[in-house]
This record gives sequence, structure tokens and C-alpha cells, in this order.
Amino acid sequence: MAKVDGSYLVARTLKEEGVDHLFYLMGGPNYEIINNSEDMGIRAVDFRHEQAAAMAAHAYSRVTGKPGVTTAASGPGTLNLLTGQYNAFVDCAPMITLGGAGPISDFGRDGFQEVDQVAIFEPISKAVMRPTDPARYPEHISTAFRIATSGRPGPVYVDCNEDVLYGQVDEADAPAPSRAEQKARPAGDPDLVREAIRLLRESTRPVLFAGGGVWWSQAWEEMREFVDRTGIPFYTAPISRGLIPEDHPLSFPAARSTALRDADLVLVIGTRFNWMMTFGSRLGPDAKIVQVDIHEEELGHNRSIAVGIVGDAKAVLSQMNGEVSRARFKTRADSDWVTHLRDIDTERRERVKPLENSEQMPIHPLRLCKELREVMDRDAILAVDGNEILHYGRQSIPTYFPGHRLNSGVTGCMGVGLPYAIGAKLAKPDKQVVALHGDGSLGMNIQDFDTAVRHNLPIVIVVSNNEGWTARVEGIRKPGRELGFTRFDEVAKALGGYGEAVEKPKDIRPALERAFASGKPSIINVRTDPTARAISRFVGSKME
Repeated sequence: MAKVDGSYLVARTLKEEGVDHLFYLMGGPNYEIINNSEDMGIRAVDFRHEQAAAMAAHAYSRVTGKPGVTTAASGPGTLNLLTGQYNAFVDCAPMITLGGAGPISDFGRDGFQEVDQVAIFEPISKAVMRPTDPARYPEHISTAFRIATSGRPGPVYVDCNEDVLYGQVDEADAPAPSRAEQKARPAGDPDLVREAIRLLRESTRPVLFAGGGVWWSQAWEEMREFVDRTGIPFYTAPISRGLIPEDHPLSFPAARSTALRDADLVLVIGTRFNWMMTFGSRLGPDAKIVQVDIHEEELGHNRSIAVGIVGDAKAVLSQMNGEVSRARFKTRADSDWVTHLRDIDTERRERVKPLENSEQMPIHPLRLCKELREVMDRDAILAVDGNEILHYGRQSIPTYFPGHRLNSGVTGCMGVGLPYAIGAKLAKPDKQVVALHGDGSLGMNIQDFDTAVRHNLPIVIVVSNNEGWTARVEGIRKPGRELGFTRFDEVAKALGGYGEAVEKPKDIRPALERAFASGKPSIINVRTDPTARAISRFVGSKME
């Protein structure tokens, strides 16, 4: 067979693994990875900043369930991928990062952009690799995909050194990687599944709390069946919203704190007792907890539990549905507990309606959220990024489809909204994609609005522009808070997109409708009240 180089073998393996998009910023030594990928039918999307490329790859993974793939030039280029890699790692999202690197033969000689990228990426990667033989690229790249997607998912870093990428081999000498044609999902211990259902039958105030494990195992149908059969109210981690439509009869998002605090049984599936859950203390001290996770080390981490089930969320939920059927479980949908949560949810929704319909100027963020909510398609994909607007959006804009809600997640990273919107639009080009941004967070990656324009991606960026970082509070000194009213709408127009500034509440909806109708990447820049503070609780220095 003909001679090929390592770059060709990398691209060929990406294609074999089902990759259809590659997120990158050009530079050596990875040029030929891009060229070969494009020749094989992979769409390569170039960015203005590597950080945005990695964030877009993360969003692509979150929307499709497949690993996003990103690559960059050696040294500073690859190191600029770190924040996106960190987000994906903490989010337990599968991603493949191909870091350009100088020749191995120059290591230890102060070579150009020489830095130990493998050591730097290791703490924020599920695995790291440094192939040294071009013939073994198929094996290494395929293994990276297997590691990224198996068990608890996560990003894998592959150091792509110049002398290995450019190394020539006979294609016949590059063995095809081994793969599993079919894989079983690890099921839970049947006795523990029965015990979990027994505890559920004995409870009077049960709640289901689900997270990324349900999303990555594509278990939303099993989860909905379980909720429908048992009548148990449900909640999800913020970035996993939409696993069940949030207008389901057992969805009471405005009663979330009450439900978690007062539940006597909490079924936790595929999520962690991290700081967002106040390390488990958000749940009542006497609540019995049943925890299901594919990663055994998570069971009982930060909070003692009654039952811990190791297994894949889809497999365990299927087992639970079978046990509920065998036990002839009587639904709790009409219980006093459900009625209580429904009443609280209704009362709290009514409480914010005056602000959602406020005519005040500058505009209240809840009025902006309400207008956006009413314009968006039911199956729109929404990314929310910022501080005050992140919390207002959480309170007031529901999600109805799995994978259609993105936010900064556990890291609280700002600047993700626009790159997430790009990744989401590439993942599902037929869906409305909206990024609801604070003005501070939008400024972090605004340069990649140009990426949306160049690649003809009609995303809509809606800015809650309160002229600075966080809310302005009288009597509290916030150095660096003031930014002024940045004209992001003019930036959009200058870069070839659509832009409007909005100052009156009645003008919000028409501006949004014009943005969606424009068919262009758009920014609707809304002047909002700089003193509006979203309601949130603080635990020490951490905000829930």
C-alpha cells in the first residue's frame, strides 16, 4: 500500500469513529490533520480563539451525546484549550483534544514552544496519551474514544508531536484498532433495586433528582416512565434540564428548595453531591437517600446514603420500572405531597409575574426572560451565561427536550454562551439556538461571533446588558464592576450579522422576531436594570 503520514492516520481514525465535525484554530503541526479530515468529509470549523473552539466542542457533545473533537497548534494554542477541557472534565463530558506539540526529538533542548502539555492536561483529563509511532495512531485515537465514552465519560488529551504526525509509514503497517461491536450496560444489583423500590413505597414525600448520568446513557424515556408510573416529583441538575419536559404534571421547579429540603426519600440518579447540592446538605438531615451512579466512588461521597447502586442509569431505571410493575406500585401523583409542591410552585410563579410584566426602564431581566420565553420554539436550544441573568433565566425559562439546555455548569465558567451556541447550532442546524448572555460574559469570547458569521450559523445572542459585572449595590464597593453600555449590537453589524439595541420593554419581542427572521447570526442588546439582583442562596463563599 501507499505511504501515509501520521496526520492521515489520525484523520482516518476520526472518520471511522463517526466524527462529523472538528473544532480548531489553524497552526502547526496540525495542518494536515485538518486537511485530511476535510478530505474525508469531516466538517472542520475554524475559530478566532482556541478557548471558544474547545467550548463549542463541549456543547456539541452535550447536544449530540457524541464526543466533540478539537485541535490546536503547539504551545500557547493548545494551552488555550485548557479552560474548555476543564469544563468538560468537571461536567463528565466526552471530548477528544488533539494538542499540537513540537518534535519529541527536541524535548529537553528548549525547542520551539516546548512545554510538557501532557503533564499540564493530566489533572483535567480522564486520560492522556503521547503516541510515539505514527503507525499506532489508529490504535491510540480509537482507544481515546473508548475511554472518553465508557463508564463515567470525560475528555481525553492526545499529544500530537510534529515528528510523529509527519512520520511516514506503509498504510498496511498501521494495524486497524480493535473495537467492541456490542457492549452491555452495567446493571444494578437486583436485591438493591428491590430495596430501593421498597423504600420508595414506604415514603410519603419522595423526590427524584437526576443529572448527567441520565443524559449520557440516553435514559430519559426510562426516567419518564418511572416518574409516570410512580407519581414521584422530579428535578434535575441545571445543565441536564429537559430530560423530561418541564411542563410535565410532576414538574415543580419553583418549589425545588422546598422539595429537596422536606423530602423523606431522595432517589439520586447520575449526579453528584457537589457544591451545587451543598455537598448533600440541601437535602433534609433525616432523608433516606438512594443513589445510582456508574462510578462507584461517588456512592456516599459527601453524604451518607441508605442504598448505593452501581450501574448505568438506563439499565438501572429499566430494572426499577420492572420492579415497580411487579410490585403493582400505586402512583403518588395525587398525594398530599404532590399537591403541596404544586401549590408552592404556583404561588411562587405568581409572585414574579409583576416583574415579568414590568414596564420599568431600564428593563427588568425577568421581563426580558418572559419575552424570550414566549418567542422561542418549544424545541429551541438555550445556552445561558452570566451571573444575574443566569439565575433569572434558571427561574423563568423552561426546557422541554433533553440536551437542549446549556449553561456554565459546575465550574461556573463565564464566556461559554456564544461558543456553546455555535457548537449547538452545528450539532442541530434545524433548531433555534439562543444564547442568553450577560454583557460581561459575552465580552470574553465576542470575537467568535465572527466565526458564526463566516460559517453561516444563524444563532441569536440576547444580551441582558446591566452595564457591568454582577448587580450594582448601593453602599457596596465592587472594583472593576462598571463597564458601561457596550454596543454589542454594533459589533454584530460590523462583523456581518444582525444587531439591535433595545431600551423599552415593548420593543423586546419585535426585535427578537426580527433577529430570528434575519437568517443571520444576531445580537439583541437589551439595556437592563443594573440594580436587579437574582434571588440566590449563599453557602460560605459559594453560591447555589
